[in-house]
Amino acid sequence: MMIVSRTPLRVSFFGGGTDYPEYFERVERGGAVIGMAIDKYVYISALRLASILDYRYRVSYSRMEAVSEASAIQHPVVRSVIDHYRVEEALDLSIMADLPARSGLGSSSSFTVGFLNLVAALQKRQISKLDLAREAIFVERGLLKENVGVQDQYHAAFGGLNRFDFHGTRTRITPVQMTARCLAALTSSLFLLYTAVTRFASVTLDEQIKKTKSKAVDSDLSHLLKLVDQGCDVLEGSDPDAMLAEFGAMLHEGWETKKRLSSKISNPEIDALYDKARAAGAIGGKLCGAGAGGFLLMLVPPQRQAGFRSALAGTAIIPVGLDTIGSTILTG
Repeated sequence: MMIVSRTPLRVSFFGGGTDYPEYFERVERGGAVIGMAIDKYVYISALRLASILDYRYRVSYSRMEAVSEASAIQHPVVRSVIDHYRVEEALDLSIMADLPARSGLGSSSSFTVGFLNLVAALQKRQISKLDLAREAIFVERGLLKENVGVQDQYHAAFGGLNRFDFHGTRTRITPVQMTARCLAALTSSLFLLYTAVTRFASVTLDEQIKKTKSKAVDSDLSHLLKLVDQGCDVLEGSDPDAMLAEFGAMLHEGWETKKRLSSKISNPEIDALYDKARAAGAIGGKLCGAGAGGFLLMLVPPQRQAGFRSALAGTAIIPVGLDTIGSTILTG
């Protein structure tokens, strides 16, 4: 029987950059972020293969692999997880996603979380959402030595709109408590604009990690932490219109701060698209993920959306909603 995992992508609002151990393990306050899992997903299906085939693993994604040994698999996460978790079955794996990979929506971590969830289901092991997130961090940072933060794995595993606080080896997960009217206003006002540029986050993060280790951007990271506190207060207000106005302005403030973390985060083309979106009616926004490409997240109140779409008619505009489940097994 085929088993399928579905794992959400995410958008991060505030605090990005403080979720790196290079920062939160050395400062007294630690790190914190606010973000939400979105209703766009990574799907991974697994079908056990018959022993008569001349290959043991078939992996289909942007390329197709058919190999007889796990060590020959080119996909680094698939290879590492199969080896580390001693997956014995011969498998046909197919990977699909609603949106392009390497576009700032945490797809790499979503894939890792989803694949770990799938492997646990194949092995008939129970696994908690907390374990899923922590094991994904171990795979990405421990086994693969990737320059990644630790918020994406939690968003993918838990789903929802949450604040995550990082203190040493501990993580505190706090759902943001929003009224139904404010939550509806927020989720109906968020749009992704595709820059049509994909990139590897680890490459774009080198400069930022070096600056973080040298404390060169501590003042900017401290400001992004303050926006996390302020963002929680704004989201948990009672007036939807006031919430959107304040939240949009804070997104813009955070984006201006984030750009100072590394010279590679933005470029003239991204800045031009962002400025065009604001001129078309967006209150504020930010580039998703590490930077250098991918998606811009823009907040556009309902009364401005018709003009926004008209002014950006040549750009891919994708509305996003909230995922409340996190990584899940659809069949099994």
